[in-house]
Amino acid sequence: MSEPITYADAGVDTKAGDLAVELMKDAVRATHGSTVLGGFGGFAGMVDASALRDMRRPLLATSTDGVGTKVAIAQALDVHDTIGHDLVGMVVDDIVVVGARPLLMTDYIACGKVVPERIAAIVRGIAEACALAGVPLVGGETAEHPGLLGEHEYDVAGACTGVVEADDVLGPDRVREGDVLVALASSGLHSNGYSLVRRVVEHAGWALDRHVPELGRTLGEELLEPTRVYAADCLALAADPACDVHAYTHVTGGGLAANLARVLPAGTVADVDRGSWVVPPVFDLVRELGSVPWSDLEHTLNLGVGMVAVVGADGADATLRRAAEMGLSPWVLGEVRGAATTTTADGDVVSGTKGVDGGAVRLTGAYRRG
Repeated sequence: MSEPITYADAGVDTKAGDLAVELMKDAVRATHGSTVLGGFGGFAGMVDASALRDMRRPLLATSTDGVGTKVAIAQALDVHDTIGHDLVGMVVDDIVVVGARPLLMTDYIACGKVVPERIAAIVRGIAEACALAGVPLVGGETAEHPGLLGEHEYDVAGACTGVVEADDVLGPDRVREGDVLVALASSGLHSNGYSLVRRVVEHAGWALDRHVPELGRTLGEELLEPTRVYAADCLALAADPACDVHAYTHVTGGGLAANLARVLPAGTVADVDRGSWVVPPVFDLVRELGSVPWSDLEHTLNLGVGMVAVVGADGADATLRRAAEMGLSPWVLGEVRGAATTTTADGDVVSGTKGVDGGAVRLTGAYRRG
């Protein structure tokens, strides 16, 4: 008679999973306010939605995302408490684009082996970023997948649901010719284009612990810089009538132009001046190490622009002032024009991105390097 095979023999340690939950519990609870019901550890997270009854026509907004291959950098450095900021930023800031206030966030972690301290560090980062965004983390799942993922491998994903009054939805319907583009600075690479970045670093033979003078820290520290979470600040700007926010775009995969074109109405062109800001050193480093063409960089990385507010011309000064007070380092990126006024000028035009039949973005000038 053969020896019995247990779940532990198959590579799943339920006791480690329970310990991970115990270690993350306080961080998750810290995101809960009076609207969260049921406490911690239930089958489903619950949020009191009674406030929605006072809205005229509440629209639910939802988004889901991960952090891509940036997790490989976290795993290589054995630093796991920043990747959660990336996850929250990638998810929550997508629903803020339409003006939605986040109501709840959930997460999912798949790993080859549950190391309680590592899982707790990931979730602690998620909870910290949720607190910044003003959204409760009400549920999650940690799944152990031995044989599918290596012992030190994991991936993370998350989802957020928010709400916006129908009359307050931001987007192309509000954008007009003459609107001003106000850029909000990124904190670095954020969480897009890491397949390119990792390939460049590998090709150059650079170690992650290499100190890079132009970055002022090690390469690994720069590559793990967390994604800036814009949600609370963007909602505050949108709520200020003086700012007159018409639309936002979150600069993620595809770069600035591809994402900006998605929030413009058909028949308009956003003129973007590449020389209106200094590209942060990390982007130029990627370009030089890999001989990456500028055109490829701007279609892959954010190049220092994490979010763009499209505002009425009369609201530009107020937006710049308030965003500066929030520490977002804003600047005027360009202007929205009618297509007829821009067809003869030089520049690289991007349109029809992400399946959206909207406006176009024309990039002119040359990037300034730090």
